[in-house]
Amino acid sequence: MTSRHCVMLVVISWVFGFSIILIHIIKTAKLHFCGPNIIDHFFCDIVPLLDLSCSETFIINLEIYVMGIPTVFIPAMIIIVAYAYIVFAVLRIPSSSGHGRQKAFSTCSSHLIVVSIFYWTIFSVYFVPTKGLTVSISKVLSLLYTVFTPFINPIIYSLRNKDIKKAVKETFRKSGMNVPN
Repeated sequence: MTSRHCVMLVVISWVFGFSIILIHIIKTAKLHFCGPNIIDHFFCDIVPLLDLSCSETFIINLEIYVMGIPTVFIPAMIIIVAYAYIVFAVLRIPSSSGHGRQKAFSTCSSHLIVVSIFYWTIFSVYFVPTKGLTVSISKVLSLLYTVFTPFINPIIYSLRNKDIKKAVKETFRKSGMNVPN
């Protein structure tokens, strides 16, 4: 991975991301809103916003699904293929070093759990027909991918660090709480 490749990937990601958002902004700005202006959601998401529109939103909903393929499915497929390669590489580790396999799978499993929570909630919010989801379920699923996943990421990865584990145990010990190993 050269610096040139790294910069190119960053630029492509930013341009692609801003282009998709710009399309949503332009299309949404052309909608007419004649009812209440309160979105029943935790944040201004495109799907609940479209529910408030008096205009026909079929084309915008179709765009959400069509643009969701490159923005959600392609990265998910790349991650799945990468994990398949990782699993095959770890399985090639000689069985005499079973501890190495266990450590590799342990490291990968925490990442895979976080990525799975993120992608399954996004799939269910944006690609499962909204008729099957209640507003409450949609809000909870949105919280999972916008708040919960970024919140648990540093916790999962930092608790794998021996120094941080030691500091957490020391903090709990000073407060008088027993912490199991």
